[in-house]
Amino acid sequence: MAIKPPLLQPGDTIGVVSLGSPLPASEIDSAVAILKNMGFQVILGNYVYADSGFLSGTDEQRAYDLMNMFINPQVRLILPTRGGVGIAGILPYLDYRTISLNPKIVSGYSDVTVLLNTLYQFSDLMTFSSLMLINFRMDTPPYNFNQFFGLISSTTYPKLIQNPPGIPLIPKVPGNVTGRIVGGNLTSLVDTLGTPHEIDTRGCILFLEETHEQINRVYRMINHLKLAGKFADCVGIVMGECTNCVTSYGKTYDDLINEVMVPLGKPLITNLSSAHGIYKAAVPIGARVNLNTITASLTILEPTVSAR
Repeated sequence: MAIKPPLLQPGDTIGVVSLGSPLPASEIDSAVAILKNMGFQVILGNYVYADSGFLSGTDEQRAYDLMNMFINPQVRLILPTRGGVGIAGILPYLDYRTISLNPKIVSGYSDVTVLLNTLYQFSDLMTFSSLMLINFRMDTPPYNFNQFFGLISSTTYPKLIQNPPGIPLIPKVPGNVTGRIVGGNLTSLVDTLGTPHEIDTRGCILFLEETHEQINRVYRMINHLKLAGKFADCVGIVMGECTNCVTSYGKTYDDLINEVMVPLGKPLITNLSSAHGIYKAAVPIGARVNLNTITASLTILEPTVSAR
């Protein structure tokens, strides 16, 4: 059973870190102001403003900031500024035993996918494919905040992972399965294959989403997961959006799902609003979830945080 971090309450402290690519200081400061206006305390990592090109500091510096947030007893939520690239570079410098002994809420998507799944696999810590600092903006849909805080500030269960009204989940392959949900950004997950941090899908429900890729490249990555046995090992599949993905050779994302994913024969549901899309459903990585494609439902079967 995954370790559930203590829930977030008004007035708690949020630790902000840059773990991948840099975010402009003005955007960091604006989002931090919104967090403070929501009633939270904020601690910034030493290297949160670092900018060394496509990375926000060295691997060691970014890992140092993350570990400092885990060992800080004041911090309840660790919020990366953004994803981008490079988060895999910090993984060798993390102390997974210390992390498991000091569980905190960790949220993000995009390249943060690598960290979320690694913390679940190496520290047995439930993590959250949900908001990052960059999403704390005045124009963020209320749905996104409701999804985020609904998972990290309440021990209520069972809980449906639902799209906004008018955006249906679309069943593709019938089935009713239960397992722990893992996954996230397709590119980031493929990059873990052949490494010590390779995603483990055995007995799990696999969630995938992508952004700004040509469909032939999406096919390539999906086929890579297939050849690596990740679809054979999982019990069901949830496909999120392919945000701003480009039709290639006349093939669309829907074509890819129908021609490549459906023949896999695993219970499959599509069209989950998530991650890079405008609307972002919160997905608890490591939580026990029921996928029922007959009723087009995705249900969290356990608390995602612990009471304090």
